[in-house]
This record gives sequence, structure tokens and C-alpha cells, in this order.
Amino acid sequence: MNAHQHATGSAYFISPETTPPESHTLSVLVDNEPGVLARVIGLFSGRGYNIESLTVSETEHLAHLSRITIVTRGTPQVLEQIKAQLDRIVPVHRVVDLTVRARQLGQERPIEREVALIKVGGEGETRAEMLRLADAFQAKVVDATTEHFIFELTGKSSKIDQFVAILKPLGIIEICRTGIAAMNRGAQGM
Repeated sequence: MNAHQHATGSAYFISPETTPPESHTLSVLVDNEPGVLARVIGLFSGRGYNIESLTVSETEHLAHLSRITIVTRGTPQVLEQIKAQLDRIVPVHRVVDLTVRARQLGQERPIEREVALIKVGGEGETRAEMLRLADAFQAKVVDATTEHFIFELTGKSSKIDQFVAILKPLGIIEICRTGIAAMNRGAQGM
């Protein structure tokens, strides 16, 4: 057995992966037609890849094109496999690893934003504290009654995570998040 390989319980010897997994944001331009999203997601589930975030929307109405933004985690080898397999799906026009492109442009990450709606309940001083926190995080009140608020917050996922963590002891009722929308800086498109 080669010194770089080890037994895995499999009939094959597999070289250990020394590179730690990283989170990458992929942008996939596809035909806007029934079944395309299922095929893209099926590729991930069929191979055991996890999707951390997923957003889809038609971006070019006249051309009937949609953009799927996927945040996934893997080693560089796994991420290359994912991109190559996505590229082979017939209604896929283009696959761009926005994380890699950002690094090529000298940036750490692409611009990533998420929207969250957070419903909280409370009375008295708790309500005043919620409004102070919402103001500090630049969250908008989109609905309010004497029993609850619904806040809308747009920003990086980490900002939303922090807002949720601070509100949790005050009485979160429900949370809805959109998933990440991402784009690289600069004049060049996808």
C-alpha cells in the first residue's frame, strides 16, 4: 500500500483529503422551464453533496433564463466535480464559482445578501427593547400589533444570525429567510 493511501473499508484505497472543506457560492444560469431546478438539486442529493443555501429567480424574462445561487461546502476537488457535473446538465448555460472569481479579483468573497422576516412577541419594556435592537440593526418594522412585531432585515447572513441570537431571549415566534443572493464586484457580469 502506498504511504499516501489508507484502507477505508472499501475495496479501493483512497488518498486522504488534506485540504479542509470550504464554503463556496455558485451561480448557475439555466433555462426557466419545469424540472430544471429538480435536476440541479437531484445532482446534489444523488451524490451526497449538501446545499447550505439556495435561491432561484427568473433574471432575464425575454430570454426565459433563471439564476440559481447555491452555497455549498466541499474540498477543492469536490467543488470542481460539482461545477463540472452542473455544466453537463442540458438546460444549464453557465456555472460560475463566485467565490473563486472574487479571489481572482483580489477580494475575499462576493457580495452576499439575505433577507429575513422575524416575528417576535412581547409586552411592555420587552417591546421597547425590540424596537431599540431593530433600530441598531437597521431592521424595518413591516407589521405590528399590540402582541407582535415582524421585522425585515437585509444583510450578510452573519448579521441576520446575530440579530436572531439577540432577539431569541425576547421571544421569537417565527423566522423566514430567503437564502443568499450573490454577485461579484466590478463591471464584468456573470
